[in-house]
Amino acid sequence: LVQLVESGGGSVQSGGSLKLSCVASGHRLQYSSLCLAWFRQAPGKEREGVAAIDSHGNISYMDFAKGRFTISQDNDANTLYLEMNSLKPEDTAMYYCVATNTTVPDVWLLLGHMYDWWGQGTQVTVPS
Repeated sequence: LVQLVESGGGSVQSGGSLKLSCVASGHRLQYSSLCLAWFRQAPGKEREGVAAIDSHGNISYMDFAKGRFTISQDNDANTLYLEMNSLKPEDTAMYYCVATNTTVPDVWLLLGHMYDWWGQGTQVTVPS
């Protein structure tokens, strides 16, 4: 069992930046073996992937995130990050950190059903 706790959300003006963090914990956690990702869900919309990083360091981004968002991790701190720049009102959503310890093919890294553990989420609001 892996616990995931997100932080760093908030309200920011259009064009601003935020950096989300997600700390993983658990009994006999082998953080470096995890495949991790960020998902988001806006009110009334489907959940969607944002960015993912697997245990080999392979990274995938959804098109809307490319060039604006950066996923990274600190294995020593068991922490996943999502740096978000040039934020837009359409980025307003609850952002979730997710993880699995199974191997996920690159093409499936941004599919929600591939992940076993989900955090409670952190709200990001970009007023229009």
